[in-house]
Amino acid sequence: MTHVVDEVPLTLEGRPPKTLGVLDQGALWANLGVSLLGFSGALLLLNPLSDAPLSLTAALLATVVGSLIGTAMVGLSAVPGTQTGQPAMVLLRGLFGARISYVPTVLNIVQMLGWAAFELWVIAKAASAIFGAVPYQVWVIAAGLLTTALTIWPLGSVRLLRRYVTIGVIVSMVWFAWFFLTRAPAHTGGSWTAFAPAVDYVIALSVSWVPMAADFARHSRSSRAAFTGVVGGYTLAQVACLGLGVFAVAMAGADKVAADGTSVFGAFVAVPLGALFFAILVLRETDQSFANVYSTTVSLQNLMPRVDRRVFSIAIGVLSVAIALVVDVNSYGAFLGVIGAVFVPMFAVLAVDYFVLGGSRSWNTAENAPSRWSRLVPWALGFVAYWLTTSAPTLEPWDGFWQGVRDAIGFTRQPWMNGALGAAVVAVLVTLLISWSTRAFRR
Repeated sequence: MTHVVDEVPLTLEGRPPKTLGVLDQGALWANLGVSLLGFSGALLLLNPLSDAPLSLTAALLATVVGSLIGTAMVGLSAVPGTQTGQPAMVLLRGLFGARISYVPTVLNIVQMLGWAAFELWVIAKAASAIFGAVPYQVWVIAAGLLTTALTIWPLGSVRLLRRYVTIGVIVSMVWFAWFFLTRAPAHTGGSWTAFAPAVDYVIALSVSWVPMAADFARHSRSSRAAFTGVVGGYTLAQVACLGLGVFAVAMAGADKVAADGTSVFGAFVAVPLGALFFAILVLRETDQSFANVYSTTVSLQNLMPRVDRRVFSIAIGVLSVAIALVVDVNSYGAFLGVIGAVFVPMFAVLAVDYFVLGGSRSWNTAENAPSRWSRLVPWALGFVAYWLTTSAPTLEPWDGFWQGVRDAIGFTRQPWMNGALGAAVVAVLVTLLISWSTRAFRR
């Protein structure tokens, strides 16, 4: 049952409408790929190790490579949602069993709340760069109200993005690109030393959306529309966003952005008509907070499937505003690392089980789906592999712990190693090994 015939059902018991085509999905993911956090985050792309800046060519290539790898993961995670009609966390019932799926569901709720708070924070900071007289708290509350309203009508919001918002975003990005390319100081020097950590960072930006891809893909008309929309829309937008961010950081000053990431917004406002076009990007940023709040809502429904999602939407919207009023965004890079370490190997296991081992023929998403403890092993080993192979710094105590583990087992991380790929490869191989061993034992 639903309150609008072509909207998301109010509970998990309703049948999801299949109304989103490739243009709808492409517009949604293109808008999600353009992020105000991505503009300031370009500094992490340029200098992920803080002491080995990349050359411009290396940074741009890392953006393309990382985006393609990351969005391919997101696209694959979207397909089962289209085929089963289930959101992401409910899909995990088929991977782990209903009860065990509650563990990653809770982790996802926590990370989505963090993302929603980050987005409200950045919206408020960006709006303050245009209208400095309005208090930060006012912008947080206003963005939270708009976010919650969009979450009440999610499919209508996606169609709104396609019809109106995407055009404004394209015009704004072209305007800023033309100005920055002709006025920004030349980016000289740098090396390829930190190429792998930069790719890690870009992959982490993309795969942070893996746990919610199926939430929207389950409303796609076809698997092809979902996959194409994700990979095409998000890749093009993220490459453009980070590329524009590189020049925006140069305009604002790298040292200044390192001290305060929001200072990069001043470079946009200073452009002729910049306040107008930047306001479009600020308003569009609510699609990021909307997507996170909505995915938090449907994740909660995996735990409580018969609760009206509108109740969850309002509660999560209020909580996100409360967190945004006190959030510290300085650990943004570390936050991305944690997301990648947890969800990349988990969805690598799901992809192998679903696409390779024939799980798609009998994927059990029932509330009583039996536990599959063996699938926790490749997930856990993939998590360990991520931290053993990643070179992207997070928090000093955590990084020190994993360096101690490397020393204890005699493992030397090579400069070319990549955390996300390391986690995915280990998770895939261990999943295949367990499956083949189990079948051989049964025979």
